[in-house]
Amino acid sequence: MKLIATASAEKLRGGFYTPEPIAEFILRWGINGSKDFDILEPSCGDGVFLEQLSKHNLQYKSITAIELDEEEAAKAERINLKNGQIINADFHTYCNNTLQRFDLIIGNPPYIRYQFFDKQQQIEAGDIFIKAGLTYSKLTNAWVSFVIGSSLLLKENGKIGFVLPAEILQVSFAQQLRNFLAKFYNKINIISFEKLVFPNIQQEVVLLLCEKNESQNHNIEHLELRDASGLAKLDVEVLKSPKKKIDFKSNKWTFYFLDQEEIDFLESISKNRDIPTMGKFANIEVGITTGSNDFFTVPLTTIEEYELKDYAKPMVGRSVQVNSVIFTENDWETNKHSKAKAHLLVFPDSKDSIKSMGAAKYIEYGESLGIHKGYKTGIRNDWFVVPSLKISDALFIRRNNLYPRLIINEAKAYTTDTMHRVFIKPDVDIKALTASYYNSLSFAFTEVSGRSHGGGVLELMPNEAERVLLPYHNDNSILLSEIDTLIRNKTNIEDVLKITNQIILKEHFGLTNREVKLSHSIWKKLSSRRLNRGK
Repeated sequence: MKLIATASAEKLRGGFYTPEPIAEFILRWGINGSKDFDILEPSCGDGVFLEQLSKHNLQYKSITAIELDEEEAAKAERINLKNGQIINADFHTYCNNTLQRFDLIIGNPPYIRYQFFDKQQQIEAGDIFIKAGLTYSKLTNAWVSFVIGSSLLLKENGKIGFVLPAEILQVSFAQQLRNFLAKFYNKINIISFEKLVFPNIQQEVVLLLCEKNESQNHNIEHLELRDASGLAKLDVEVLKSPKKKIDFKSNKWTFYFLDQEEIDFLESISKNRDIPTMGKFANIEVGITTGSNDFFTVPLTTIEEYELKDYAKPMVGRSVQVNSVIFTENDWETNKHSKAKAHLLVFPDSKDSIKSMGAAKYIEYGESLGIHKGYKTGIRNDWFVVPSLKISDALFIRRNNLYPRLIINEAKAYTTDTMHRVFIKPDVDIKALTASYYNSLSFAFTEVSGRSHGGGVLELMPNEAERVLLPYHNDNSILLSEIDTLIRNKTNIEDVLKITNQIILKEHFGLTNREVKLSHSIWKKLSSRRLNRGK
């Protein structure tokens, strides 16, 4: 995976190349005994795929390789493959101008953000999206346009095999790509790895193997291996007949990490059991965007040093500052007297309104650090006035570790964008709502709705959290105190769920023992897979 950490020339051409076992496997899968394929590699780098063609004496009709970087293209040229052509050009331009079509397109496309494209590349990439009937966005990454463009260059019965970031399975900017692939191809196989393929970077990758065959079927399958070495023993024949039917309404492909029985269960329960979503009971918004949390969120020592008491409001900004499902005033007091940043600074709309010399001095200190020139602060009338100062009824942790968390904001604390703000709708019992969330079914849907990051973190945005199934029942409120006590005492969450599942899922929503067990196993499978990425 070619990652861009900075805008340097070295980073812009990429520096992380495909391990040989992966290149060999993709070629073996793609060619699979054929001898007359026209093959394209849209970003060949220094030629690892080309080397594997030569090393394993794989048969083909022609091989065309595109590479933007002149030095890398020269390295690839020296491999000197028969019936091979190395083109030193941008793939987007090549894609929009060539009339040639290919049987197999393989590779490891660059992972470059839109803003690192030059203007012409942006135009050419946009044209590829237009040809595919898609909308080009500034959030788009280069690998997305490479996959779409390559698909458009296939013959009627063609294949693509790419090494891609695992975010293709879940991020919102790739959703229209997932929809495109699901309809364009008849067979999709996803191969993931328990261990990181690129050990020097925290980037999970998958192999995306797609095939079109002019049938009316659209099936998908997921296979997970321990590491890239497992590909050597993998028989490509097992990838010929993916079994799971593609759900065109599914927003994320993490869904397909599950067995068909598990997928059918989640689909059935969301359609047929009348279990509402969290959005029926609450509106969820991002927390306060201060523009500089380091400046606006402060510990007690800073309050005392600058005499900021009149401008300091209770705040909770990190999940480690909340040790249960109710954030109380006592909890906040504990944070306050620790080293935690337990205060949000709320200044009046004008410097003339600030009577405290200490506060004026602190604002001057912020200006000496250039805080007033920040992306968010620089567009405000008064840079030190934080907008959207609403206190929510509850908090939903944006990035979760062992399990997701919904927390009653009893302390009436502000929160930054590290947490989401939950505003309860009329006639909803907040205690019943919060207790109702702590069950294996809601946890399972949270895993499906969110996305995992390096370190095993599960992140959800507000609209994703609102889509989580929530078996709300007023009588669940009686569980809240017990849940709170158990979690404060650091009870294993699985022991908590044994209690809550019995009442929330079985007694109040009529799920059978088998359905409760299945809900729990789905959550456990998805969360364990995610957490293993953090090890």
